[in-house]
Amino acid sequence: MVSLNFPLYIFRLSKLDQTEFIFDPIRKKNIVLTPEEWVRQHVIAFLVQTQKYPMSLIAVERMITFNQLKKRFDVLVYNKSGKPEILIECKAPEVKLSSETLFQIATYNMIFKVPYLFVSNGMKHLLFQLNEEGKYISIEQFPVI
Repeated sequence: MVSLNFPLYIFRLSKLDQTEFIFDPIRKKNIVLTPEEWVRQHVIAFLVQTQKYPMSLIAVERMITFNQLKKRFDVLVYNKSGKPEILIECKAPEVKLSSETLFQIATYNMIFKVPYLFVSNGMKHLLFQLNEEGKYISIEQFPVI
């Protein structure tokens, strides 16, 4: 897999036949290693190891229903009160972050109504905070949870 724009993290990788796997510490199981999963696992490592968010406050790839459509969010971080705080969308490194990506996460956020959105393709990261006017503004620092 390609090097990403994250600190260096150690992952548990394995291979069965021709399929590579990466261990997900949140889901507590091996997941097929795709380019998007490589980004997702870096984001999880960043949240846990760099931002020091407890693993117990992180949900990964859960099903949601929006307008009678079944969708999956990538990562959702809860605050210590159990309220959703940060919604995260991960894309493969070759996928350009676009207005479509932002529309996708903003659509999912109609369900969660979190104050923070984070989008990453592993190379580029975008972090937004909902301001008092109800608009998302770009910010640099992750919130303290």
